[in-house]
Amino acid sequence: MAKVEERLRAEALRKQGWSVRNIAREVSVSRSSASLWCRRIELTEKQKELLVKRAIEGGHRGRILGSSTNHRRKMENIERHVQAGKKYVNELSLRELLLVGAAIYWGEGSKKSQLGFINSDADMIVFMYRWFQKALGVKKQDFMPRILINDLHKSRDRVIKGYWAKLLGLPESQFRKTTFIKRPNTKRYSNHETYFGLLTLRVRNSTDLKYKILGLIEGLKYSKF
Repeated sequence: MAKVEERLRAEALRKQGWSVRNIAREVSVSRSSASLWCRRIELTEKQKELLVKRAIEGGHRGRILGSSTNHRRKMENIERHVQAGKKYVNELSLRELLLVGAAIYWGEGSKKSQLGFINSDADMIVFMYRWFQKALGVKKQDFMPRILINDLHKSRDRVIKGYWAKLLGLPESQFRKTTFIKRPNTKRYSNHETYFGLLTLRVRNSTDLKYKILGLIEGLKYSKF
């Protein structure tokens, strides 16, 4: 008797234009049973169009939900590795700090001309600024930072210099004159107001310091691991 009631309920829902999947879920039977019970019921063209529309919308919702779930998992995975990285690195010894900074300088620092480390990444600049002080004993007053940026930003010179000065805790008077790079491209990018160019960290009377860093780099080249 129960099966008869379920079948009648399924047929009634099919006549209303329900999909077999939703009928099976509503009546709490298998999809094969719902399909068997409903196969002789003819749907109108309007009902068929509605089913197709619902299927498309359902698939779209599914893709959105799937994308959202994947993004959440990705962010959780990234955060897990970030926390693991912080825990693993924790506090660097002076020797570790010296070698890490030398490796970074190897990639981004000046090797052929006078000592200088250049980058647009604020975190990288702050790290190397601290590295010069902590690992190599450079005093704050001996830094001579210089900004390089496209001349499209010339009107923002004070703002840009103020940004880097605040970041490093140095007076603007200690900065060298900004170098504005002339480029033919006049396109204005969306990050125009939040771009602060490249900063070069230079140090006064740094010839011996440069040789020391280059020596460390040579040591890294021939290190054993």
